[in-house]
Amino acid sequence: MRADRFRRAPLFGHIPLTGDGLAQLSAGAKRLRESTDRAILGIFGGNLFEVPQFLYRIDNYLTHMGFYPEACERLSEALCNFYLPRMEKWLGAVGPYIDVMLFGDDLGGQTGPLMSPEMYRAYYKPWHTKLWKRAKELAPHVNVHLHCCGGIEPLLGDLIEAGLESSNPVQITCQGMDPRHLKSTYGGRFTFWGGGCDTRRVLPHGTPDEVARNVRGLVSIWSPGGGFVFQQVHNILADVPPENIIAMFGALR
Repeated sequence: MRADRFRRAPLFGHIPLTGDGLAQLSAGAKRLRESTDRAILGIFGGNLFEVPQFLYRIDNYLTHMGFYPEACERLSEALCNFYLPRMEKWLGAVGPYIDVMLFGDDLGGQTGPLMSPEMYRAYYKPWHTKLWKRAKELAPHVNVHLHCCGGIEPLLGDLIEAGLESSNPVQITCQGMDPRHLKSTYGGRFTFWGGGCDTRRVLPHGTPDEVARNVRGLVSIWSPGGGFVFQQVHNILADVPPENIIAMFGALR
């Protein structure tokens, strides 16, 4: 499915999840649903790994993950307990009108995950499971989606078991993120949202012909059997030549 068939809806924002705020959210989502035939993505957040970094700095938090596992588990549980009632209210207001529910946590870097699979299972998986399964109970039609950068292949099996249905970006230039491997290993049970054009080298520095070849090759890997939403790997930045953007979408069409 093409990324331009989706419409991002900032349905959380700064609107209070009480009384008039919930009514405002619901009315806005309903108007949006009635105005478009495109899929609507609602941004919830629910960050378990990133919020502790905001609180303590990433270096301190990663150190604590190694030295104080019980404290990290308690913090993740507390965050889940904070998010859960708010998510229930939020989905009660907008759930009937959205198609994709976006959570967020950048779990990976260029060389792989920012934690071991064992740490993910201990610190995050139980609470991701609780949040994502509750979301599906309240809105079975909604696709549970995670914004998650980096090389996350070693975590994908656990993320899928926890209830994740799709993620973006798909950073194919990171370690372990080979498109053929990802598609053959997880393609039957997961949707890859991205990975359609290399934004690290090809889109900013290649010729239009190189961009077109890159897109055609990647789409031929991702598309068979579905489970793919076309998008370039990451954001299109200011140094990307306009003719390369045109070549990317031209090759897709």
